[in-house]
Amino acid sequence: MVTDAEWTRMRRELRFGQVFTGTVVTVPWPGAIGIFVDIGLSVGGFVDVVLLPSEDEDWPVEGTVAEFEIWWADSRQQIRLKPSDSRYLRTDFTDFIEHLRPSWFADVGQPVHDPEPVAPDELEEWPTRPAA
Repeated sequence: MVTDAEWTRMRRELRFGQVFTGTVVTVPWPGAIGIFVDIGLSVGGFVDVVLLPSEDEDWPVEGTVAEFEIWWADSRQQIRLKPSDSRYLRTDFTDFIEHLRPSWFADVGQPVHDPEPVAPDELEEWPTRPAA
C-alpha cells in the first residue's frame, strides 16, 4: 500500500494506453469480477470483467505473462488495465468503447486523470458481456 501522496505522484507519471508486461496473479471468481495483475509497480493492476472475453475459459490464467495497457486510474490505489492481446479482450471492444468511452483513442498517450464517470443508466443500456 502506498500513501495518498505517493499515489498522486505515481499517477502523474502514468499515461492512458501505457503498456506494461504483467503477470496474472489472481483470478478470484472466473467469469465474475476480473483478474488481478502484477505490473511491477507498488500498486496493483486489475482488469475488469467487462473488458474480458465472455467465456471465462478464454481469460488468462494465473501465471500468464502478457501485455496490458492502462485503461483507468482514479483516486483508488489501483491501476485499471485492458489486455493488449485481443485473445484476452472482449470480442466487441471497438463497439463497447464507441458507446461507453468514445474518447479512448484520443486519450491514449494522455496523462491519467479522473475522467468523468459513465452514468449508471448508460451502463445499464449496454450488455455487461458480449453474447457468446
